[in-house]
Amino acid sequence: MNPTDTQPQRSGTFKAIGAVELSSIGVGYQVQDEMLKAASVCLLVARTICSGKYFIVVGGSVSDVQSSVSSALQVAGEALIDHLVIPNVHESVFPALGQSVVLAAGQAQALGVIESFSGTSIVAAADAAATAGKVTLFRIHVAMALGGKGFCLLTGSLADVRAAVQAGAEEVRQRGLLVSQIVIPQPSPELFSEYI
Repeated sequence: MNPTDTQPQRSGTFKAIGAVELSSIGVGYQVQDEMLKAASVCLLVARTICSGKYFIVVGGSVSDVQSSVSSALQVAGEALIDHLVIPNVHESVFPALGQSVVLAAGQAQALGVIESFSGTSIVAAADAAATAGKVTLFRIHVAMALGGKGFCLLTGSLADVRAAVQAGAEEVRQRGLLVSQIVIPQPSPELFSEYI
């Protein structure tokens, strides 16, 4: 398995997630190295993303993730765009980030979409959404072929999807990065075709 891919088989042991978004690819490699040396974390995502940025996501215990992200902030300098640490992250964030969620036939209900101007903020939005409602978070797409934006997709009952989208969008809105928040009550089945 490529070490830069999400490792869903280990995600159940993670209590926290940390993300760092940088404007420099070179600094991204340097920051990634420091993060991995600073604490016992698992590298979930490390890659270039649109607009020439570098995106890093790590998982582990709360203290290890905090130490890892803290070391990133010391090294990143002016290349730092955004960062976060989410302690007690919702368990559904890891498989959705790894795009490994497969919806069962009949599982798709109302569709919620949250769109952000950054990869880091969409991870925060996905966690807030998954925590706020009984929804299935099935996709977190970060900045690849999106001009640096990110989005997440979720499904569930209409009431739960509305609550989840509102909570996730508010997380992004507070950062000033919200592009859209959409709830589709009775989506066409084709909108879920690649997930079922």
